[in-house]
Amino acid sequence: MKMMFDFLPVVLFFVVYKMVDIYAATAVLIAACAVQTIAHRLMKGSFEKSHVITLVLVAIFGGLTLYLQDENFIKWKPTAINWLFAVIFVGSQFIGEKTIIERMMGSTITLPSQVWTKLNIAWALFFVALGALNIYVAFSFDTDTWVNFKLFGLMGLTFAFIIMQSIYLMPYLKEASDTDKPES
Repeated sequence: MKMMFDFLPVVLFFVVYKMVDIYAATAVLIAACAVQTIAHRLMKGSFEKSHVITLVLVAIFGGLTLYLQDENFIKWKPTAINWLFAVIFVGSQFIGEKTIIERMMGSTITLPSQVWTKLNIAWALFFVALGALNIYVAFSFDTDTWVNFKLFGLMGLTFAFIIMQSIYLMPYLKEASDTDKPES
């Protein structure tokens, strides 16, 4: 459910782009990210850092897109966000006792520290790859193809990565559930 909530602004961007144009879609994206950030605050009592970061970057790149009437700025936004997230994931390797992935997921699962490190590095590399792929699609194909890629390609790759991560974690989750069972 959270993932659908996180992708809602992108879906709205896609729908408005198909119905109107890139500029109307960009304005809707900015508004949707603002509403998403505020809604999370009202529902959960705190801001989610990823929503705030996304809102700031959407406002900057989207604002430039609208002000200069140049769609290239909004095309750079996914790369900027993904590469910023990659920097945050890499930085978390060196700041604090836990990686960012462990801080995000550590309350729900218990894993050995080397697994947390591998997951953190995998997410950082994934974000770098998404950013690079976005640049390639945005500047090698027409805007229509890029908008389709932004919704279906980036979302599909994210789902696939999460599934691969889940498969990688299965042995560790099974070990944890085996140790939780009472002995007869």
